[in-house]
Formats: sequence, structure tokens, C-alpha cells
Amino acid sequence: MVRGLDTTVRKLRRKVFEEVARLGFRANEENFAETLNDEVEAIPYRMVNDEKRYRESVYRARAVLSERLRLAMGLSLRPEDKPVHLTAGMEASNISDKYYEPPLMQVIPSACEACEEKGYEVSNMCKGCLAHPCMEVCPKGAISMVKGKSYIDQSKCIKCGKCKSVCPYDAIAKKERPCAQACGVGAITSDKMGRAYVDPDKCVSCGMCMVNCPFGAISDKSQIFQLARALSEGEEIVAEIAPAFYGQFGDNITPRNLKAALEEMGFSAFYEVALGADIGAIAEAHHYVEKVTTGELPFLLTSCCPSWAMLAKKYFPDLVDEVSQELTPMVATARTIKQQHPNAKVVFIGPCAAKKLEAMRRTVRSDVDFVITFEELQAMFDAKEIDLTKYEAESSFHDATGAGRGYAVAGGVAEAIDKCIREYYPDVEVNIEHAEGLSECKKVLALAKAGKMNGCLIEGMGCPGGCVAGAGTNIPVAKAQKKIKDFVKASSRQIPPKELEEIELD
Repeated sequence: MVRGLDTTVRKLRRKVFEEVARLGFRANEENFAETLNDEVEAIPYRMVNDEKRYRESVYRARAVLSERLRLAMGLSLRPEDKPVHLTAGMEASNISDKYYEPPLMQVIPSACEACEEKGYEVSNMCKGCLAHPCMEVCPKGAISMVKGKSYIDQSKCIKCGKCKSVCPYDAIAKKERPCAQACGVGAITSDKMGRAYVDPDKCVSCGMCMVNCPFGAISDKSQIFQLARALSEGEEIVAEIAPAFYGQFGDNITPRNLKAALEEMGFSAFYEVALGADIGAIAEAHHYVEKVTTGELPFLLTSCCPSWAMLAKKYFPDLVDEVSQELTPMVATARTIKQQHPNAKVVFIGPCAAKKLEAMRRTVRSDVDFVITFEELQAMFDAKEIDLTKYEAESSFHDATGAGRGYAVAGGVAEAIDKCIREYYPDVEVNIEHAEGLSECKKVLALAKAGKMNGCLIEGMGCPGGCVAGAGTNIPVAKAQKKIKDFVKASSRQIPPKELEEIELD
């Protein structure tokens, strides 16, 4: 696992975002459109040279960076069988309102090392022991002794792993693609060259493959250039910030620091997405009591995690009616903002890659104009040379309660709804189940379909650990979870007032 580590891949990724953001902030300069292509073409040469090679050759490293640049500009990867220039289609991206186009998660072919899909191999740790238990347990006779060491005949091996489990020296290694191992829905396959390929029909865009690839071969598209351009043009832009933000920009960075830094960057107003979470918690509390406890619905599935909701709808279509129809916190907050700032553009800033596709839906486009991650926002601060410690606003965020802010960690959604039910319906017993990570989510949904979860409020989180473990975060998961717990505990109010449900968001 490479999650939470400040690896070379992560540094390169952020540097690309920084370079693209810097271009966007210069979009209002005279003759910018005429020089944009030259500026983009210069970036791979500036980032990769004989001193900073990163891969076995500067040429391959530049080829990979070129594709990363295209994705960061919101463009698609270039085809491998046609001559397409690096800046082809750049004019279409040199705007301030470009939406994401699927597929979101893509493998950069020139970066992929074509890792083996799955297999077992005897390492030099083998002692050639007399017992050779690996041979004894193999159901296909695939293991023999060759020159005093165990040898696995790959043509016979069925990859069951029994040999590895009994080896007393741990001399048998399991080889598996890190991206495929991280994918809980089996969306990683192979192309004709043996390289990884993300099947868009199976993918739910959680981004776990992207953050677990040690070669940086998987990336997503970004709106960072378009947002920087819009900010440089002085448009009215309002930020809505997901509750997982706390701690993501430095140990001592407070909400006041972040608020002031966003204002310095050009944002005109700021809201907590936890406000929408509070609204949703109240609504789903009523929904559970009115529909599930009465037997009208067998159970209720939360809907705030887009990968979880997409998983349910794509793999368990029979359960669609049990997915909550309440607005996600991102959308509920955005609609609140649009009511108060009808001419503003709304930017969701969060930890999640899947939110990028949620915002692309027809019913959401009019509410959320941009989606960027914490990782992308940090790159924008770097591009503007904004040191968050040097800025501090007069006030902090006061839009939400501890319940809504707790949505950021696994179990927090169900806990918020549970708190609301206990407050509004003290005599109602709440049955809660929650799953984190797509593999566990699939198991829970299968049990629900089989009637094993009746009467339950079921929370699903596509990322193990919850939103704080999203693909666009900046710090290790355990550290982020602790930060959120502190943030929730310090909240002046812990439960949203019941009258919050009266806000009209239709």
C-alpha cells in the first residue's frame, strides 16, 4: 500500500497540477491564447531532464508527463495508433466551464509496467526443506523440486495460494497487480499488450486503483486549469468544502487559515458541505422511521458516497428503491448556495474522485460547476505561492454541526442519522450496518438482497476509512481520522436543529 505516503509519484502528480494551475491563473494575460500551446509543450522538458529522470529514460518520463498534462487540462489521452499532437484540442479546454467527460479513471499506456494479473512464484528464500509441504498441498501437482528448490509449473498452477499458506519460510510470493488488488469491483483487466485497463462498465470511479499504482500509471481528469482561469477572470465563485478538509493542509492550519487563503485566491464566499450533511441526516432520519420501521421498505441505503451509490445501482439494480433519494451533501449545499448567490459558480472541494462524475450528471450540473480535490487545491495554493500560515480570517466556518462534520469518516453518516433519530424519535430502535471499501460494500449489499439486513440503516463508503481516505487527500488516513474526531468534538453544536429540514432545495 502506498496510500498516505509522500512518494515520487505523488510529488510528480502535484507538480503537474501546479504547472497547469499556474497556466490557468495567467489566462487573462495579453496574447495568452497564442502562447498556451508553447507553454504546455515546455512543461515536460522543464520537469524532466538528465538530473530528474524518474524512469529509465527521460524520453519515456516526458511521454508519461505529457499524457498527465492532457488529463490535468481536462483532455483525453491520445490514441496510440494515430499521430496526435500534445496540444490537440487545447482550444476546447481554454475555457472556464468545461465539464468532465467519462471515463474518469484512465491508464496511461506508456507508464504501465504490465504487472502480472495474479500468480505465485518461489523466491530465493526457499530452503528446499525435506517436508516440502507446498508440494503436498498443491491440488494440481504443479510443484516439483528442481535443483533442490521448489518450482511452480505455471501451466498447471490454478493460483489457489495453498502453497504459500503452508510454506514455513514464507518463500512463496503472491504477485498481483496493485491496482487490481485495490479495486473492489474487478474493473481492472488487461489490454492486448498485457497492460492494465480500466473497464468503464465496471468502474465506479473511487480512484483506489490510481492511488495504489506504484508506477503512477493511472490518473483522472481535472478541472484545475478551468477553475484557475475563472478565478483569474474575477468571476463570482463560491467554495463548498467537504468536512474531510480538517488537517489536510497542515497540522496547524485552522479553518480560519484556509478561509483566508481561499479568499486570497479569489473565492468570494465559503460554505461547509457538512451543512448539506446535516440536512441529509435529518431527512434520512425521518425516512428511516417512516419507511423502514413501518415495513414499507426492508432497509435504507445511504446515498452520500457516489461510488457506493453507483455500486448499488450498477451491480444490484433490484435494490435501487432502497437507495435514499435525498440529495447528497454536495448537492444540498450547492443548492443552498445558489439560492443565496444565484449568479455565482460553485466549486466543491473535497477528497473524492467520484464526485467529479456525480457533478457531471444532468440533474447536478446546474448546481455544481467545478469539482477539485484537496490535492488539487494544494497545488493551486502552490501555484499562487500562498502560504496558509500567513493568512487568517476574522471568523471560522459556522455552517454545520458535529453530526454533519462526522460524515468524513467511515461510520459517521450512520452515526449522524442515528443521533437525529434518537433526538427526534427517542422511542425508536435503530439497527445500523456499515461497510467500507468496495469489496465489503458488495458483501453487505449481497446480504441485503438476500434479506439478511431487513430493518437496517446501511451506510456504505467506497474508500476504506471513509471520505478521509479518498483518492484526492493529502495526509495518511489514520491521521485524518483523528483530526476529524477532534473537529467534531470541538463543534459548538453536535446535532442539527429539526427546523433545518424546512429549507426548500427543489
